[in-house]
Amino acid sequence: MIGNTVNKQIHQNQQNQQSQQNKTWHRLVTSVVVASSLIIGSGSAYASAVEQFKSFVSNSKSAKGDFIQQQVKVVDGKPKVIKTSNGTFVFARPGKFIWTYQKPYEQVLQADGDKLFIYDKDLNQVTVKELGNALGSSPAAILFAGAGTADLEKNFILKDVADKQGLEWLEATPKTKDSQFEHIGIGMKDGVPYALELRDSFGQASLITLKNLEKNPALKADQFKFVVPAGADVFRQ
Repeated sequence: MIGNTVNKQIHQNQQNQQSQQNKTWHRLVTSVVVASSLIIGSGSAYASAVEQFKSFVSNSKSAKGDFIQQQVKVVDGKPKVIKTSNGTFVFARPGKFIWTYQKPYEQVLQADGDKLFIYDKDLNQVTVKELGNALGSSPAAILFAGAGTADLEKNFILKDVADKQGLEWLEATPKTKDSQFEHIGIGMKDGVPYALELRDSFGQASLITLKNLEKNPALKADQFKFVVPAGADVFRQ
């Protein structure tokens, strides 16, 4: 009897903790998306988030824009931003992109369709990985890697979730069990992704706001060719 009572109490405590964490993440996303909503402005939705995102993947062979990324941890039951970064991005399907962190320090993640190059300017160091193994079911894969919706649905289960602060949201669940992310949320508006919510198995979250997104811009033929900076150390994985 005592053992059953203790087990019930533990189970109830776990449920309460999970419920509290979910409420915390909801407050966190709401506060961040308020800022992006001011940028987005008003505008009526014309399709579900999943339909909008599939259309974006099908019709946007390339894109470029700016981003703000916030890393967040829950401290004493409250969300706390522990790091803010910003920069630019450009991509061309399938599997070509440049994700450039400009502040607080400079770092470049660049893929040429075959390999992923990670360049740390302060260390003058380049890490090279095979693109397929490096992306897998990552957020980069859902945004940049696929050639169309078939590739998208091969790696992710997509479903619509509740709207928040003027954005229609979808949840993308990786089909592979080895993904480091347990939750990927994408906020859509008028057929364009404006926000990403990434949560890993360690309870940390990254919130990314996309700004000034331009679909199908003109790109140079060698736009994604990575040139190793002079004197940089190169490590291959």
